[in-house]
Amino acid sequence: MGKGEINMKKSVTFKNNILNMAGNLYLPEGFDESKKYSGIVVVHPGGGVKEQTAGVYAQKLSDNGFVALAFDASCQGESEGKPRLLEDPYARVEDVRCAVDYLTTLAYVDQEKIGALGICAGGGYVVAAAPTERRIKAVATVSAVDIGAMFRGEASVETQLQTLEAVAKQRTAEANGTEVNLQTWAPDTLEEIDENTPVLMREAYDYYRTARAQHPNSTNRFKFTSVDKIMSFSASSQISIYLTQPMLLIVGTEADTRGYSDQFYALSNGPKELFEVEGATHIAMYDIPEYVGQAVPKLTDFFGKNL
Repeated sequence: MGKGEINMKKSVTFKNNILNMAGNLYLPEGFDESKKYSGIVVVHPGGGVKEQTAGVYAQKLSDNGFVALAFDASCQGESEGKPRLLEDPYARVEDVRCAVDYLTTLAYVDQEKIGALGICAGGGYVVAAAPTERRIKAVATVSAVDIGAMFRGEASVETQLQTLEAVAKQRTAEANGTEVNLQTWAPDTLEEIDENTPVLMREAYDYYRTARAQHPNSTNRFKFTSVDKIMSFSASSQISIYLTQPMLLIVGTEADTRGYSDQFYALSNGPKELFEVEGATHIAMYDIPEYVGQAVPKLTDFFGKNL
């Protein structure tokens, strides 16, 4: 790899303890391996894979001069890890750290200029990682979600405990040979959607289950036994204590998840900005050019100034 190679996307693997993680590394136009670049780790939503919105943003960041890494979470996509389709927030935060590890091994990435960008649940994961992962010098989110808070929702503690009891029974059943219980992230078919389906779920169906962004490695399934780990997770618990790095939160004005970005912003005592994209919903920020086209210049400016 030498001078003059343009807009390269390179399939890479990197270590997460004993696991091999699969990623796509995006290199900027005119890439020169003898130079030093800022590196950005880009983290996909729950249920997503690196080829979807994480890849969209990684590509556009590389177009603007950054080395960007989009990767599949452990136990998902092309990355190793069992059980498959586990959504473990604590493992996903460790994935972020290991992605940073990998960037530090690249001679053309400046170890002091590494940032992180997360979309949806990935936003919550980078916000959870950054306070104690001091190699992340700037953190940004698009349509951020705290997956733990989302799963707990507004249900009573009694209802939450009932859910956890069901998870416990399922773990016992699976340990004794019962078939794995897989849940869906979004409606699988159009027939499952009616007037009572939340906007976010309608959008999720349109993004993940149609030609818009459907990918064979994004199966719309997660293990039900992930839920005990998800419900114990908080993306925000360390923000006010340790998050001193600059933070940029990008959110659509019509996103039904914008409360998470508002919360992250309110808790941070460090440099911070909440950037609203007029008219955008949660998933519109994933790939709609009108809205992504507003987010990318903001991200480019943010990482350019803070890395």
